[in-house]
Amino acid sequence: MNRNKPFLFKRILKISVWMVLLLFIAGFMGISMGSAGGGVGAFLQSLLGQKEIDSMTETIIWRIRFPRVVLATLVGATLSLGGLVFQALLRNPLAEPYILGISGGSAVGGIIGILMGLSRFPGVGLAAFCGSMVTLLLILMMSSGQTILKKDSLLLSGVMVNAFCTAVIMFLVSLTHDSRLHNIIFWLMGDLSSTDIGQVGMLSLTILPCFLLLFWFSNTMNLLLMGKEMAQTMGVNVKAVTVILLVATSLMVSATVSHCGLLGFVGLVMPHLLRLVLGPDHRILVPACVLGGGAYMVLCDLLARILPQQGEMPAGVITAMIGAPLFIFLLKRSKR
Repeated sequence: MNRNKPFLFKRILKISVWMVLLLFIAGFMGISMGSAGGGVGAFLQSLLGQKEIDSMTETIIWRIRFPRVVLATLVGATLSLGGLVFQALLRNPLAEPYILGISGGSAVGGIIGILMGLSRFPGVGLAAFCGSMVTLLLILMMSSGQTILKKDSLLLSGVMVNAFCTAVIMFLVSLTHDSRLHNIIFWLMGDLSSTDIGQVGMLSLTILPCFLLLFWFSNTMNLLLMGKEMAQTMGVNVKAVTVILLVATSLMVSATVSHCGLLGFVGLVMPHLLRLVLGPDHRILVPACVLGGGAYMVLCDLLARILPQQGEMPAGVITAMIGAPLFIFLLKRSKR
């Protein structure tokens, strides 16, 4: 094992460098491109401190696009890593926070927080986390309580709870008759437009420790893939580790939902793609999902901004258009 550590470290470093480069390219495109003002030339001028650029373009680049790109990076990394964790726990490539209902439960809590007039942070964030934890408990109770890792019953329970959360969301929206209605609906579809660098900083303080925790347990997730009995023989406290992973994942997912609403299938697309390219080792997949998921979300948000001739569409529309067909394909292949 000791002989393999230098090789593993070099491989993680090499893959991370390529992923950072991909994220850098996506971020450059996200900041320099858009429907209003700016462009690659304007961004480079602003970056180099040249005075030819006007103040309006400067504001668009650094006050609007830059925080949005950073937010998209954090959200994509969170949802991609969340999907990877759920797939490891359930040993099922179809599992991810949106499909299992964790995102839906967070949205229910977030809407209740909004209707109660709570602040975005920490009020709505805490309400979203409470919603995700209630949803998680419901899913675990519905899956018979035989074992947390029983993948079929847990996945089916998550789908049913997700449908129930959707009904609750529609009920809460139907009770709202003021100006908040439009904001709630747009937020539910995955809205990355309403942010500033302060909110991004607070979100980072919430989710970055979760990233480190999940990387710490990356090799444990490798053992969980071999089955509950095998993991126990290797010294893993399966129940304790599973609870820690579920709570940490629910915390970071609910934090992103409270900021930008529901963004479906991100946790399905990126872990599946990276697993095909890089293999099943979670010590490599965890940092790859963080960086690759961030780049993927930045590009999806860029498409949401530039595809409409006027205005923009919610980023969740783009992620669903890409992820839903992949979910159907994986579902059909898993039944063969």
